[in-house]
Amino acid sequence: MISRAEAIQLLEKNISAENMRKHCLASEVVLRAMAKKLNRNVDEWGIAGLLHDIDVEITKANPYTHGPYAEKILKGKISDEMLDAIVMHNEIATGKERTTEFQHALAAGETITGLITATTLVYPDKKIAGVKTKSVTKRMKQKAFAASVKRENILECEKIGIPLNDFAELAVSAMKDISNELGL
Repeated sequence: MISRAEAIQLLEKNISAENMRKHCLASEVVLRAMAKKLNRNVDEWGIAGLLHDIDVEITKANPYTHGPYAEKILKGKISDEMLDAIVMHNEIATGKERTTEFQHALAAGETITGLITATTLVYPDKKIAGVKTKSVTKRMKQKAFAASVKRENILECEKIGIPLNDFAELAVSAMKDISNELGL
């Protein structure tokens, strides 16, 4: 498996948009926190979070090619389980439903970062330090808020044994740890 430093280089080579890179960093830290909670391989889950959108600019985020195209970039560099989770984070492109713990974790973990970021940006100071778990779970119920965030993906946390409130708390806490890198 590639190192985190190699993964960062790969990310920087393939993703030029600063906000997309921040999303990938947020996804990494959330996946690492999930792996720790579930006693899974923290580095493997973290790197999967970091690289899950590696093909987003190449595919122009086309829902029918984004995800599977990543396999061309990552094959032989990461484990098959990581590659599977990355491909399956966008189930539209595969035509299959997610079934494994890793698939559910990546889908939930990368998606909640968008909801947390959107929640942060409606705070007067736009700083994640003040974001409360309750604010995130409240916004989860408001379908018009951050409407593009797939709530059903976030709820996949429950399929792997993490209740929504606990998951939101874990994700907010993880993102607070890298708030400077995220610019939040």
